[in-house]
Amino acid sequence: KQWYQRRVAITAGEKERLDSELKLIGEFGLRNKREVWRVKYTLAKIRKAARELLTLEDKDPRRLFEGNAILRRLVRIGVLDENRMKLDYVLGLKTEDFLERRLQTQVFKLGLAKSIHHARVLIRQKHIRVRKQVVNIPSFIVRLDAQKHIDIAINSAYGSGREGRVKRKRMRAGDKGAADADEDED
Repeated sequence: KQWYQRRVAITAGEKERLDSELKLIGEFGLRNKREVWRVKYTLAKIRKAARELLTLEDKDPRRLFEGNAILRRLVRIGVLDENRMKLDYVLGLKTEDFLERRLQTQVFKLGLAKSIHHARVLIRQKHIRVRKQVVNIPSFIVRLDAQKHIDIAINSAYGSGREGRVKRKRMRAGDKGAADADEDED
């Protein structure tokens, strides 16, 4: 066996996939390709379940029950529109539909962050809350009903909380500087 790694030629299909994954990483501010693959895997499982249910008859109780469960779940997280509640539309879902529902994307779209990368930093540093719960996971899937309640955390320096470490330090230094100036005048 050879201990060095061999270079493998990339086929045309592989090149397209790699380029599309890199484009998604840049567009949605993801950390690595594993985040893309995780979403693709989730989508693949949902599509597989929908395909399996579509093979059953229309009035089959399993198709009705499980199909409605899948559709309700997708509508609740905002991936599927309420007027498109059919299993056929589930097969048409794209990776981007799920990436749009991430907290990181929602924070940027709401204007709480200057860029998609800034949104990720704000979330990781616990400056963002959904309803009353501080969330520090950028891949948190935001439901439709919770979308209106994304806001700056109460105890965050960006909100009405206390100032940040550097500002407090400068204020203390400013107070000492003012006290020294008063002593010099006397």
